[in-house]
Amino acid sequence: MLKQLILTPTFFAFTIAPISAQDTTCDELANFVKSKGYYKANVPSYILDSEWLTDVTAYSYEYKVYVIAKVKKNEWDFSPKSYVFCGIPENNWNKFSSSYSDNTYGERFHTYIMDYQCDCR
Repeated sequence: MLKQLILTPTFFAFTIAPISAQDTTCDELANFVKSKGYYKANVPSYILDSEWLTDVTAYSYEYKVYVIAKVKKNEWDFSPKSYVFCGIPENNWNKFSSSYSDNTYGERFHTYIMDYQCDCR
């Protein structure tokens, strides 16, 4: 009986605590968001018109916005790296993705998305 009482709180601690992004790779997190989240929108390279930002796709999961963005190291990089951004406020996504702005998509990405990079490996 005593063992059961000791194990029960431990079991609940593991089942209630969410798995942090830090415990997973960025590829695993991106795959999870793509498979379990709801596709919201995509801003492809020809619309972004950016030397470093090649693709930005937003997903919604549990009422939060997640973005997977492909970023080039330099203008000659033909294999951009994907980054995952977590918990972006809906209003930030709307301001970034709006076509009505005096700022470039790159500037808006830095303003509205960049601070939300997930803490994954």
